Amino acid sequence: MQTIWLSGAEWLAVLRIGLGLWWLESWRHKDKKGWFERGTGIAWAADVADKHRWGVVRTGFRRVVEPRPKAMAYLVVYAELALGLGLVAGFLTPVALVAGLLLNLLYLVLMIHDWAEQGQNAMMALISLVALFAMAWQAWSLDSALGLFP
Repeated sequence: MQTIWLSGAEWLAVLRIGLGLWWLESWRHKDKKGWFERGTGIAWAADVADKHRWGVVRTGFRRVVEPRPKAMAYLVVYAELALGLGLVAGFLTPVALVAGLLLNLLYLVLMIHDWAEQGQNAMMALISLVALFAMAWQAWSLDSALGLFP
C-alpha cells in the first residue's frame, strides 16, 4: 500500500481517532441533566419509537427500553463516552468498534425516517466497519503498546 505522509496503519489510526472524537462530541453535547434527571433523551426516543412504522421497533423499544428508562439513559450516555475514550486511546479497539457499530445501527433503525440523522449514523457505522476489518489498532494505540489483538 502506498500512502502520502503517514503509513497505512497510521492513516487508519487517524480514522479511528476521528471516530472516537465524533463519539466524544456526541457525549459532550448531550444535556446530561435532562437525560438523567428529566428523562428527555429516552422520552424523545420513545416518541420516535411509538410513531415508527416498523412494529418490531415499537415492540422492541417497549420491551427493552421503556421498563428501565433511567438505566437506558445512563447506558446510552456512558456508552458514547466509553466508545470515544476507547477509540481515541486505542484501548480494546475491536470491542469499541463492534459496540459502536451496533449502537449506530440501533440509532439508524430507530431513526430510519429522520434523514438528518441518517448520514451521521451511516458514516460512523461505515468507519467502524473499515477500522475493524483493517485492524486500526496497529498504530498509535494502547492495544498495540500492550500487545493486545496482534
